[in-house]
Amino acid sequence: MIFYFSGTGNSAYAASQIGEKTGDQICSINERIKAHRFYSGRELETAVFVVPTYAWRIPRLVEQWIRKSDFSSGLKAYFVMTCGDGIGNAPKYIRKLCREKDFVYMGCAQVIMPENYLAMFPVPSEEEACRIIQDSQEKLQETAKRIAEGKELKPEKENMAGAVCSGPINGIFYPLFVHAGKFNVDNTCISCGKCAKVCPLDNIRLVKGRPEWGKKCTHCMACITQCPAKAIEYGKKSLGKPRYRCPYENRNIESGKSL
Repeated sequence: MIFYFSGTGNSAYAASQIGEKTGDQICSINERIKAHRFYSGRELETAVFVVPTYAWRIPRLVEQWIRKSDFSSGLKAYFVMTCGDGIGNAPKYIRKLCREKDFVYMGCAQVIMPENYLAMFPVPSEEEACRIIQDSQEKLQETAKRIAEGKELKPEKENMAGAVCSGPINGIFYPLFVHAGKFNVDNTCISCGKCAKVCPLDNIRLVKGRPEWGKKCTHCMACITQCPAKAIEYGKKSLGKPRYRCPYENRNIESGKSL
């Protein structure tokens, strides 16, 4: 089974591409987290976790969800991480998680996708984003092939810079930057409520037809990138930036293979 978490569609798309090759069912972690549902099942022998990279590691809310879910001991676990430029030394922490869950670590693949973290970084144009996605195909297909064949993934490079990024910088990043305090909405808001609907943590509620953010934000950027009126901003950081969403994110996921 393929489990994915996705805010702007990159990991959803990667999960669908892998699913096409392996024939595995696809499960949205977003939906499970929103519904307060953890996985419980002893029939799985292999699981693929497809996630974005948050501060050079897997998202903390995904790690917490895996920890609280009841997977089989000895589960063969693959990890695929989509990112804008790199995953640092994320595999070190994934191996630790696998030891704690008694998983068989089958490797972690880094897949470069368009940058989507508009709260901090530049976001590519639509044309550039399509090119980056096209360039990701070789890595996605190679990764999917190895998973389908039950082989370990080729190890990604780990180095001192990655150790700093995935270690102390990750530890500083969450308390300093991951909050909803800078989200705001302007008068073009149409009160559709989509931002609240797509938030995996139910951190948004409509008050007099306008969204208000709570304190459980994970910076997935789903609310700001899925606002049909483009009425949401993140302070001044998002001004003038494209609202990137993977143009192929629903491929194979809306065709009856999702779970």
